[in-house]
Amino acid sequence: MRVRFWGTRGSLPVALTAGSVQGKIAAALAAAGGRTFADTAEAARFAAETLPFSTYGTYGGATSCVEVEGADGAFIVCDMGSGLREFGIDSFRRIAGGRPPVYHFFLSHLHWDHIMGFPFFGPAFNPAATIVVHSGHPDAEAALRRQQEEISFPVPFEWLRAKFEFQVHEPGVPFDAAGLTVTLAAQHHSHDSYGYRFEKNGKVVIYSTDSEHKVENMDAEKAFEAFFADADLVICDTMYSLGDTVSLKQDWGHSSNVVAVDLCQAAGARTLALFHHEPTYTDEDIQRMHAETVRYEELVRGDRPPLSVICAYDGLVVEV
Repeated sequence: MRVRFWGTRGSLPVALTAGSVQGKIAAALAAAGGRTFADTAEAARFAAETLPFSTYGTYGGATSCVEVEGADGAFIVCDMGSGLREFGIDSFRRIAGGRPPVYHFFLSHLHWDHIMGFPFFGPAFNPAATIVVHSGHPDAEAALRRQQEEISFPVPFEWLRAKFEFQVHEPGVPFDAAGLTVTLAAQHHSHDSYGYRFEKNGKVVIYSTDSEHKVENMDAEKAFEAFFADADLVICDTMYSLGDTVSLKQDWGHSSNVVAVDLCQAAGARTLALFHHEPTYTDEDIQRMHAETVRYEELVRGDRPPLSVICAYDGLVVEV
């Protein structure tokens, strides 16, 4: 399977400010130390090899949207955050001259940051397209229709031309979709949230965001250890540091990088992707949390196999 990250922020989209861009340029120039480059390609190589990612790149600002490739030719997308717009544009490129497209959406929950991209999803206007929305929520269709009411958006849901199906699934009961075996898990979050386990040919990808795991109640998390078991990739809500979750933001419905490592290590997962980044965090803040998470994993690993810790960003592609 191939996993593409189209949106990795939580709560609301953010954009790089002029000051942030200027700071990156100034840091790059300082790192170059007066060095000259024959062309932009040489300068790009220097930047990629020398500069930290927080200077050379950006973790992005679109909200949750993750694509899972590797099924029967249909598109598989987790959540409809603001990153969905770019995915929709890219999918047009990939279906040119092909068969009528089918999109399978798997919604973690119905909060605005996870569905706000749908009104800008171009393929929804394609009469040849089929859109299947999978959820644990019986009111998923109502949520999508409501955000396109006239008071909120100028284009009503009824103007969309794709064929729609809404399927509600029971947690813990596997089902087949687009060539994958999928299982839901109920998560602790306002108005409920659901994680997804995708399996194909012995490979496992977990999408688990907007789920609060409390470090003082890890005995209750045994179900998640089973849900994450032997996963090749766990995309996990790590919005806050442990200090934030226990002091300032307890019961806000999100989890920490430390708890994510603990769960993945106990489950025998191979790779953890930090996800649903706090919108107030700068690129430097996110990179710092990533480094701290890698160090924590090394300290508590013991005799267990290493857990690879990566940090999701808009545009990241992971082969599973």
